[in-house]
Amino acid sequence: MNTLALRDLIQRAQRQETTTGDLARQIEARLLRLHPSIQLGVHDHRGVLTRFVERYVEQVPAMLEAAARVAEDAGLEAQVKPLLATANTFFVGPGAPVERKNIGALLDAAYLAHRLVEEINDRYITHLGRPLTPLDTTVANLIAHQLIGERYANDLDRAVAGAVAGQLGAEVFERGSVRAYRLHVELQEDGADWPELARQLGVTLALDLAEIAENLPRPDDAAPATAGSSAYRAH
Repeated sequence: MNTLALRDLIQRAQRQETTTGDLARQIEARLLRLHPSIQLGVHDHRGVLTRFVERYVEQVPAMLEAAARVAEDAGLEAQVKPLLATANTFFVGPGAPVERKNIGALLDAAYLAHRLVEEINDRYITHLGRPLTPLDTTVANLIAHQLIGERYANDLDRAVAGAVAGQLGAEVFERGSVRAYRLHVELQEDGADWPELARQLGVTLALDLAEIAENLPRPDDAAPATAGSSAYRAH
């Protein structure tokens, strides 16, 4: 998993944003599509969401590296690393769109990466009683889901759920090495390095997540997700 190339891509996109302002204009065009339950807390809505997207994308390399380290410690490297590599390849692999030159164009790839780690986290919590990483991106992912658009974000959700289900079935967590990890490795106590991104940037949700899921628009032709427990996977 070549996170060096991923970091370089993100840094180049950040430099371009400082000269072009492309992301800010994209955000301006998407403000009206946000669900009314998403509250930005300040008058500069475009500025808040622009900073949110920049941080959301920027966080991906460190998140993937941390997830890979914990998976190795838990004896789940063979199952988890291919999933993380898929997320990385979505940014910089041979099939990655050539137009991904600005931060806004990287948002869908960042969403896929964050959602993969969230799905893996859900399984870790269910079977091991602790998350893969202490990073909480639930609210951030809901907001990114809205910015990307329901139809495409739902497609990514289904791809993520299927990939994780194929790699991390319940039987994997019954291995001796994984049971030993569950018994002897303590949960990281300091989550300060992994703040809840949306709240840190002043973006909050006015409703309970389950209520948001009930009120988000449902495309007529969007099939329901096949797996997963997060609120936005109800569409």
